[in-house]
Amino acid sequence: MPATNEDRRKIIETHERKPPSKEAVDRKARSIARLEKEGVPTIEHLPVIEDSEDAKIRATNEIAERAIAVCITSVKGEGLEQAKIEWLVKKFGANRFFSPKERSFIETPTPTREERIQFSWRYECYWMLLWALGYIDLLDRLESACDAAKAVSFLRDRDTAQFLKDAKLRPIAEILDQADLIYRYNWAVVNARIKNRELPGKLDAGVVQERHYVLNWLIGYMGQEWDEISTDT
Repeated sequence: MPATNEDRRKIIETHERKPPSKEAVDRKARSIARLEKEGVPTIEHLPVIEDSEDAKIRATNEIAERAIAVCITSVKGEGLEQAKIEWLVKKFGANRFFSPKERSFIETPTPTREERIQFSWRYECYWMLLWALGYIDLLDRLESACDAAKAVSFLRDRDTAQFLKDAKLRPIAEILDQADLIYRYNWAVVNARIKNRELPGKLDAGVVQERHYVLNWLIGYMGQEWDEISTDT
């Protein structure tokens, strides 16, 4: 059963009452220094995120399976015909990888335009999963969409077993660094929207939102499952 807003509020309050570790404080400081250098607004009282003891980083096989599911839903969102989607699902044995919402989308021959747009944005999640698995070396700034063609290429000549074999999961510290950064980027985006201001640092709000979503899943934020991930700021 998905957590209610009240459940989330209590979890957040409990987290904020816990004295932050030096690791988390140092990570926050590095993130703020980077954002300030880029001209992106920050606020000091935005809390730290989980540290390496509290975070629940997903296992390599779980991340790989999630990446495959997200890739297939993304290419369908982009317009790949249903017959080819069904072939991809069979090729990767992906039936068991999909979340409930993904499964409904995959099994719907003619989804709505809004559904296609929503799932095509998941390329950004897929890109971050590829980074976590070591397929992408460096992450560009969040100014424009990822290279979807390059992202798809990592699965084109692999099956599920080979994709998992070639993966090299990044250290938890690197994943947490990105999670802390995106948390603060997303605060800046939300703040700009609320105040009807131009987005700072040439940030792309959609890219920031999707990356925040997937990073919260990667660190096990609030123990939420894929369809229920929240991007609190």
